[in-house]
Amino acid sequence: MAAKEAHARIKINRLLEEAGWRFFDDANGKANIQLEPNIKITQTDIDAFGQDFETIKDGFIDFLLLDEKGFPLLVLEAKSEDKNPLSAKEQARKYAKAQNCRFVILSNGNLHYFWDLSRGNPYVITKFPEPLSVKGYEDHSQPDPDKLINEPVKDDYIALIQHPDYQNEAAWKNEAERPSFIAANKLRFLREYQNRAVHAIQHAVRKGKDRFLFEMATGTGKTLISAAVIKLFLRTGNTRRVLFLVDRLELEDQADKAFKLLLKNDFRTVIYKENRDDWHKAEIVVTTVQSLLFNNKYEKLFSPTDFDLVISDEAHRSIGGNARAVFEYFVGYKLGLTATPRDYLKKFKQSSACDPRELERRLLRDTYRTFGCEDGQPTFRYSLLDGVKDGFLINPVVVDARTDITTQLLSDKGYIVELPSDENTDDEIAYKQRDFEKKFFSEATNRLFCKTFLEKALPDPVSGEIGKSIVFSVSQHHAAKLTQILNEMADVLFPGKYNSDFAVQVTSLVSDAQQFTINFTNNNLMGSANFLDGYRTSKARVCVTVGMMTTGYDCPDLLNLCLIRPIFSPTDFIQIKGRGTRRHNFLEQLLDSDHKSMVSDPHKSRYKLFDFFANCEYFEEEFNYDEILKLPKLSRPGGGEGPEPPPPPGEYENFDPDTLLIARETQIGLEGMKIDRMFFNKFEDRVKDDPVIKTHVEQGKWDQVIDYVNEEIMDKPEEYFTLDKLRHAAGVDRRLSMREIIESRRYTDLHTHPSFTMRNFRSVPKEWRAKIPEYIKDYVPLNQFMA
Repeated sequence: MAAKEAHARIKINRLLEEAGWRFFDDANGKANIQLEPNIKITQTDIDAFGQDFETIKDGFIDFLLLDEKGFPLLVLEAKSEDKNPLSAKEQARKYAKAQNCRFVILSNGNLHYFWDLSRGNPYVITKFPEPLSVKGYEDHSQPDPDKLINEPVKDDYIALIQHPDYQNEAAWKNEAERPSFIAANKLRFLREYQNRAVHAIQHAVRKGKDRFLFEMATGTGKTLISAAVIKLFLRTGNTRRVLFLVDRLELEDQADKAFKLLLKNDFRTVIYKENRDDWHKAEIVVTTVQSLLFNNKYEKLFSPTDFDLVISDEAHRSIGGNARAVFEYFVGYKLGLTATPRDYLKKFKQSSACDPRELERRLLRDTYRTFGCEDGQPTFRYSLLDGVKDGFLINPVVVDARTDITTQLLSDKGYIVELPSDENTDDEIAYKQRDFEKKFFSEATNRLFCKTFLEKALPDPVSGEIGKSIVFSVSQHHAAKLTQILNEMADVLFPGKYNSDFAVQVTSLVSDAQQFTINFTNNNLMGSANFLDGYRTSKARVCVTVGMMTTGYDCPDLLNLCLIRPIFSPTDFIQIKGRGTRRHNFLEQLLDSDHKSMVSDPHKSRYKLFDFFANCEYFEEEFNYDEILKLPKLSRPGGGEGPEPPPPPGEYENFDPDTLLIARETQIGLEGMKIDRMFFNKFEDRVKDDPVIKTHVEQGKWDQVIDYVNEEIMDKPEEYFTLDKLRHAAGVDRRLSMREIIESRRYTDLHTHPSFTMRNFRSVPKEWRAKIPEYIKDYVPLNQFMA
């Protein structure tokens, strides 16, 4: 046997034994590995032949793995180390069908694939599955794509689990009583777009896909949609167990409670760390990625076939870096959920790899590739603009409040950004600039920030106190300072009401910070009903944080968000302002029915976004969504580039006075912010659905298409559509672009059309060059060049 074949076989033998497969009988049971053709290995064989005991005259031998009853369960096709295991795919399929096996492993000792012949394509695995896991997978997961595709999914898909006979209840039949009946039973019905999201999964499965991506704005109900998808796969037998991955503890608890509310009558949900010994008895397992990554727990405690549907919440974060290994470890269907749009930074210099925005861009692009959306189009998309127009979400009132010092810092253009450590996403987010920290941490400026916020914050519509708020600060040191100032001012404004519980620091170095975020959502942070008995709202009114309470944090009764820091990341900006977009009825928190009639406007119809660093203006007017972006570098004292060292202890305080330079409020309308229009454009749908364009295309009138698009669609401020975007829409790219080149005489663009290049054009005598394009345009059928 060649060395590479021997090495591969030794590795495969070890991986099989580590997974619990046996070459010969031992105390754990009978041998469950056979070699083709039905050769059973004994210890004598191993002792006699050493590492070459598998050599036979016909060359490499396949493994046949058996179940506990001795029936064929799985075929393992082995290749040498220098060969791609997939090269044996058809050979293994033939052998597996002959043995009536559903499963195949393809391996060369270093690279391994697990293949369920009844469902789809081979998946890369890093560990061989255990015998009981494969058998359980076979017994409980009987894929039937047609059943999944044809499963009726209507708006009561979840409600039918919660209350199967709800339609026969008298309270349901009485339309006047129906709202209170729904509230009392906590019934959840899918909205129209949520229904369409589930149907998009069914459509994708029909096309043979097993990876899906939902790009949906914060507040559009991704957890409810996830519950519907989970029911779809479990009910139709296409999945037996689901893994729901999150990247933060508060999201773990949030998902667990939601699934128990929505699905408990049919399926069991557990949090892994609370059910380490019996998680396998549940259909839905919720856990953080970090929990599985610790000491490679996912490899030690799970088999690749333990979960056949993996859902990644906030996918752009929970599959980044080392977390990708957890996500890819398990075979089966994969669904990603994200509120962050796809690749929006078009170009970057290689030298800017350290720029956090470049890292962000790569992560988002990689997210789309991971979920089979290389073209940048998710399986389903529902944007903030969609949600606002449909009445489910709200846009902010932007409070642009800049001081003299923040205005000066903005005009200096001297910021540099340092990413927080990947190991702790809640670490300080550092912004450094010459004298930046010394000025920024000035007592006067911070007091002005807090005073302005308290004076202009939206009040709670029921109790009249400051509405629940989140303040985003520069660092943990800054968060502590702001918390102290806010509590001091609250004690003056509301004597004896809070006793230093008005504002709470919620950062990674604070004990129980994660629990604080949960309590704030549940309206019991530092107590409840501080102003009005019988009204469930948190005594603590403000959480001061750095990087926590951004991604995925659900607190619908938030009324104020305060940015006391500059933001350079479009993703961070979208996530932060997304905390306030959910609608809410504050009467749901009021237990005193007599007081309800006194509340004139209990519905949340707006929220305030306080912006002390012109972040909104930056993303609206200055952020370049198409060109190369490069942050300025700083020069160290004495020469050289790099961040300036921090100032010596004691030099952080600056007692120079500061004044409010700007204080204006702007209600964002239905058109949304530019950042939302740029990210969530619907250009392709706009072109495909336009009746005029459809008519012209059907009649082959491409000149009329160009004229209509230029006059009626292009460069309109509400949509920001351009010809470049049109070229990627509705399959009209090449047909339009060649005519556009000829019409505009941009002949250098012929470099992009190999069927007639610039070299061909220049070879023509000069006096004929102007006539040939006209002749081609008018008389030559261009369809033949469009391949």
